[in-house]
Amino acid sequence: MNSSIFSNIIRFAGLIFLQVLILNNINFMGYVNPYLYVLFLLLYPFNSNQSLFLLLSFFLGLSIDIFEDSGGIHAAACLVAAFVRPNLLRFSFGISYDHQTLRLSSTPIGARLSYVMLMVVIHHFVLFSLEMFSLSHIILILKKTLFSGIFTVLFIVISMALFSKKYR
Repeated sequence: MNSSIFSNIIRFAGLIFLQVLILNNINFMGYVNPYLYVLFLLLYPFNSNQSLFLLLSFFLGLSIDIFEDSGGIHAAACLVAAFVRPNLLRFSFGISYDHQTLRLSSTPIGARLSYVMLMVVIHHFVLFSLEMFSLSHIILILKKTLFSGIFTVLFIVISMALFSKKYR
């Protein structure tokens, strides 16, 4: 079995279990809840099959929805984030993404951080918009997106630093 496929399977399952068993129990001040499973969407190989990535993203969100009994909002948020990912990669990394020479560990920190933040904000905004499903709650949607987004980006950056091959 290809090591990339194996590592993606482990990452997929590990992030689901970490999210469901530990991170979903964090609810600080009603706004802050980290969603580390977005890391799978961020780190999935860039030159892989886009249709397979969309399918895996849907199943990632659906798995979280099954455990949380949240009615498909995580699946929708993951699908939207996966769909816009090529545009975010092109925006954040430019020509290196277009030529398929992109390696996340060798990119400038600013580009990497913009990619992570944009992906998290899009995911969280869709997630909380579907959770509230009312424009009269737009301030609450934006608060939850901002605070959970900051916490999620912090967790993702720490995780990327800890598990990066560059730091080993």
